[in-house]
Amino acid sequence: MEKISIVIPVYFSEANLEQLYADLQDNLIGKIGIDYELVFVDDGSKDGSWEVLKSLATRDRHVRLFRLSRNFGSHAAILCGLVNSSGDCAVVKAADMQEPTELILDMYNKWKDGNNVVLAIRESREDSALFSDLYYWLTRKVALPNMPRNGFDVFLLDRKVIEVLRDMDERNSALTGQILWSGFQTTAVPYIRRKREIGKSRWTLYKKMRLVSDTLFTFSTIPISFVSCLGSIALIISLIWSVIVFIGKLRDKIPITGFTTLMIFNLSAFGIIMLTLGILGSYLWRTFSASLKRPTFIVEERI
Repeated sequence: MEKISIVIPVYFSEANLEQLYADLQDNLIGKIGIDYELVFVDDGSKDGSWEVLKSLATRDRHVRLFRLSRNFGSHAAILCGLVNSSGDCAVVKAADMQEPTELILDMYNKWKDGNNVVLAIRESREDSALFSDLYYWLTRKVALPNMPRNGFDVFLLDRKVIEVLRDMDERNSALTGQILWSGFQTTAVPYIRRKREIGKSRWTLYKKMRLVSDTLFTFSTIPISFVSCLGSIALIISLIWSVIVFIGKLRDKIPITGFTTLMIFNLSAFGIIMLTLGILGSYLWRTFSASLKRPTFIVEERI
């Protein structure tokens, strides 16, 4: 008998877990007609999320719980749920209830048609997300051309795709990028993202910038190309500048001096060098981090 796993990362979601569980029961469990499991991964929440999850586990034998030792990030929590799931396919759903639960039925039917990856694509959204729009636009332009225009947070993966993600074992990367990069047969289901009604988003500016850097450094050569172009432009400008100054001084028979000119050139060169070192340092740090072979996540407790 086929089995579907529903993976839900949890982070400071105490207020809406009971409502989320009731929504899953009303709009999915009773309609899907196959074996299932609900895999909740507590990503180091400091509120009462874990206690609520344990209460759900005592009431429903289909609930499986994993508690990470600290906050490793949503992508690490999702990966934990995926690799520990046991279904023939697994759906990742956010705990904030901004995506309709009925969407999972449509994704499951697409999987039954033979697709290994089913993406839930946002046609529109009731909330504003300027950063998300910019991030997905940038990703499409410089890293992953097959990234949907409005991106995706909810997706279904076949078991073979989950095994590939497990074997990739990449650190400081974007899970959504890995899914698109893998190249499995993919289709999409559209939906309208709802406005958040309960709680507040924990998607901080630091986490957003970290996602951007992980995507660019992992799936694009733009940072290195940018440094190369910048260095080339600086070299050309300095050569042209030097020729103009040299010819001008010779024509006017004035000694070639100029503290201001020298300082401007030095500051420009220093800025370019420091930018170059910063970008190269980001690559080196990611290489060093991967060489340490630290786990992507650590499970402290499981039920």
